[in-house]
Amino acid sequence: MKKQELIHLHGLLSEVRSEYEQWGTDIDLTEYKELGVKPTSIHRSKTDHKAAVFKLASGITSSAEEEETTEPVAPTAD
Repeated sequence: MKKQELIHLHGLLSEVRSEYEQWGTDIDLTEYKELGVKPTSIHRSKTDHKAAVFKLASGITSSAEEEETTEPVAPTAD
């Protein structure tokens, strides 16, 4: 994956994080924040963005796994 693509993915995951925070979901992003790499940090290396993407995705998915849905999801779309 190219650096530009990683930065784009980083930005998309950041938007997902924002949505989760607006919903009131608690996300543990301490490891992500410790890296100090944001999607707007275009001067940072590809490796830095890759690590940030993995930490951010890990925080989002672990938060999603903790949530339990109480109502069943329909197997077909509307």
